[in-house]
Amino acid sequence: MKPFLDENFLLQTPTAEKLYHDFAEKLPIIDYHNHLPPDQIAGNSNFKNLTQVWLYGDHYKWRAMRTNGINEDYITGSKSDFEKFEKWAETVPYTMRNPLYHWTHLELQRYFGITNLLSVKTASGIYDEASAKLQTPEYSVQGLLQKMNVETVCTTDDPLDNLQFHQQLKKEGGTVKMLPAFRPDKAMNPDDLEVLNAYMDKLETVAEVSIRDYDAYLLALKSRHDYFAANGCSVSDHGLEQIYAEDYTEEEIRNIFQKIRAKRSISQEENLKFKSALLFQFAIWDHEKGWVQQYHLGALRNNNARMLKQLGPDTGWDSIGDFSQGRQLSKFLNRLDSEDRLAKTIIYNLNPADNELIATMIGNYNDGSVAGKVQFGSAWWFLDQKDGMTKQINALSNMGLLSKFVGMLTDSRSFLSFPRHEYFRRLLCNLFGEDVENGELPNDLEWIGKIVSDICYYNAKNYFNFK
Repeated sequence: MKPFLDENFLLQTPTAEKLYHDFAEKLPIIDYHNHLPPDQIAGNSNFKNLTQVWLYGDHYKWRAMRTNGINEDYITGSKSDFEKFEKWAETVPYTMRNPLYHWTHLELQRYFGITNLLSVKTASGIYDEASAKLQTPEYSVQGLLQKMNVETVCTTDDPLDNLQFHQQLKKEGGTVKMLPAFRPDKAMNPDDLEVLNAYMDKLETVAEVSIRDYDAYLLALKSRHDYFAANGCSVSDHGLEQIYAEDYTEEEIRNIFQKIRAKRSISQEENLKFKSALLFQFAIWDHEKGWVQQYHLGALRNNNARMLKQLGPDTGWDSIGDFSQGRQLSKFLNRLDSEDRLAKTIIYNLNPADNELIATMIGNYNDGSVAGKVQFGSAWWFLDQKDGMTKQINALSNMGLLSKFVGMLTDSRSFLSFPRHEYFRRLLCNLFGEDVENGELPNDLEWIGKIVSDICYYNAKNYFNFK
């Protein structure tokens, strides 16, 4: 019987062990998509205790606690930080076979050297030990990133953001490179006309442009895209239910915009055309600047209206959606490719039923101009666990070139989430190791080790070419 979470955790063969320890373990991390707060990275402050760094904003843990019957007062409510931690400790033993069980104990080990299993009995001791360490300079925000050998992080930033904290860190220097990513979802969403008009009003101020028509709106958004580029941005990101690729004319979009600006209701068809026009425009700008564009597809968000009203978005009420992805995605990519305006692109799916769809779709637009130009993104959100990662790797292996994959990211709001890269690397090495030991791949560890190293680090380093 293997011990729990030892040095060969998830590595089932001697070949897997060698691949991981010799070729993957010590490589730096390029985390090209996450939701870390830029102000905390630039400020390099210390968290007051383990709850603040671990439980604040982590809706993965919140969902588990609610399922375990924990009252919301102990999750997002008014209870003390230690009381909230105790309820998380009470929940952890019940998370067995959920990835949270692995992540929790990996994070305790990797950051704090704590090997005890978290439970009600060990909660107080673990809380005190970790919280005391979090008060030391070694455990500042940048210190936590340095512990995981994080080289670069790309935060997720709205076009309205002034990027002051990215500028601050670049000026002051630090142990990690922090770059912005352009996330214009709010700018193209007319589902709530009051919200979109308020957004446009703010954009007028930030861009110093009077937004009275569609051309002025594009001018203002383009100025923000240029501003992001001037501040080191070379990545965009979109969180969408599905790709929008409706047919439209420029005159139609101008008329739809006037309705939106006048707060007059628009039809569902007009809604989709407006989204399609802006999504295409953003892609053109990305191509002009040589950016990498990312599309996260398939989340059904804010399902619980009562709790959305009480707590707001991103608090744990989202799920996998069953949207039709193939035809519109093909139409969107084909239009860009036909006009020679298709930037390097990463496509993530949340529904595992779409794995093979995405894995085959990317091959339609890999034209030989760039290795892995169009990528099947890593297993995302509900899928970034052992089964989901394995299925994504296998689908890409079967239908594309896994060897050109740009690897893992955290997609997280937590500074303790970076062992997810280790988790991915261990699973990757285990799959290659099993194939070698089964005689399905040659015992050429030098070459396979190179492929593993490329997937874990070098492919991303070459693909993004962050300055």
